[in-house]
Amino acid sequence: MAEPPHILVIDDELGMREGCRRALAAQGYWVEGAADGDEGWRRLQEGGWDLALVDIKLPGIGGIDLLERARSLDPDLVCIVITGYATLEMAVQATKRGAYDVLPKPFTSDDLLLVVRQGLEHRSLTLEARRLREEKEQGLLLLAEEQSRLRTIIDCLADGVLVANREGRLVLYNPAALRLLGLREPPPIGSDLAPLCLDLQLGEAASAGLTGEDGRPTILATELTCNALTLLASVTPILDEAGVRLGSVMLLRDITEAKALEQVKNQFISMTSHELRTPLAAVQTYIDTMLEGFAGELSAQQREILDRCSQRLEALITLVNDLLDMSRLQSGRVERRIIALDVAAAVRETIDLLRPLAAEHQVTLSIDLPTDLPTVEMDREDLGRILTNLLSNAIKYNRPGGAAAVRAVVDGYYLRIDVIDNGLGIPEEALPRLFNEFYRVKRPETSGIGGTGLGLAIVKRTVEYYQGRVEVQSVHGQGSTFSVYLPHN
Repeated sequence: MAEPPHILVIDDELGMREGCRRALAAQGYWVEGAADGDEGWRRLQEGGWDLALVDIKLPGIGGIDLLERARSLDPDLVCIVITGYATLEMAVQATKRGAYDVLPKPFTSDDLLLVVRQGLEHRSLTLEARRLREEKEQGLLLLAEEQSRLRTIIDCLADGVLVANREGRLVLYNPAALRLLGLREPPPIGSDLAPLCLDLQLGEAASAGLTGEDGRPTILATELTCNALTLLASVTPILDEAGVRLGSVMLLRDITEAKALEQVKNQFISMTSHELRTPLAAVQTYIDTMLEGFAGELSAQQREILDRCSQRLEALITLVNDLLDMSRLQSGRVERRIIALDVAAAVRETIDLLRPLAAEHQVTLSIDLPTDLPTVEMDREDLGRILTNLLSNAIKYNRPGGAAAVRAVVDGYYLRIDVIDNGLGIPEEALPRLFNEFYRVKRPETSGIGGTGLGLAIVKRTVEYYQGRVEVQSVHGQGSTFSVYLPHN
């Protein structure tokens, strides 16, 4: 009898690992688990796995890095992401790293079995295609004449499949591809695949291939709009044992409903936030008026109550403003005026703005900026938002008598801005999730510090819009350094 498929479940939740094991073992699969990214990588290196279920948020090696390592270790291993933080951006990023599919938590046993069965069919198809290439003198054109069983598998796939040889000529397609591309007539076998790609870079990847920084062929994933459908398209190179490119496979997935749902969510957040901000601002004005004595003298108890109300209201207004910022960033409705900005001037303005907050927390602020810093091309409000979020965190998550500093240096192609503090620091296990939306580190020493958990997520999205990146180094109890890399002039 044939050996059952070997499946590895990499998830830090024991209940999730056990639930997956029971559901899959009942279908005859051989299933084992790993509790974190490091253990998962060790198990993957043992070899013999057909499919891996990988959580994105893992202790140790993160899920995205694990996907990339797994693909370099075994390009035929089918990796399926299981996550409670499923977003379109994360799905695109996971696809670029070689993930076959994304399964949002929570999911049913039927959902799990369906995606695993499809993943194993995909692996079987890939291995069968390689065997056929080797038997047919590495010629993809002969795939169109292969066994009816292989053709049946491809035709039954819900995702569109287009296969091209090394010259970019079409050798194989399935009905789903024709439907998603809105083609009434099937394209002739041997025709140029590039005109069907609807995207210049996709067409280049399908016909000539794209290479990464290491010179190796790379996967390209992007979104397309076709016949009122939003498609997630990816082009994957097909290589022989020597790494020579034989052709490419284009996969098309309909994500129209997912995009519509995301748009509805963003519209709801935006509308709700707008409706909340006006009455909150009015209430804040009334409270300020009373505190200033225009409504009569207040007793000490009344003033204390109103002060607390004002503090809570300011926190709520901050949350609403952060929600609006995040909604605009997600929907792409941010109006920007891109100009060459003097970073030193922007840093000094932010420092001056936050001096009252620093004085309240007894934190000393300092600046270390060279006189010949290059400018950066970006919107003034975006740069101010980045600096304000990072520097205010350095103040709030500090100790009385602590210090926070802003430093800037040229780092090759980038201008690096460091925001450094000697405050509370961040536990190592919290660093991988630090830039997630609504995530806050929960510790006794931070319980009295207000915040929305959106500030760092906004910083990350804003920096990435300008083709930059943000990194963090921190030692719990000793302080943190947040580094923003922005392309400079």
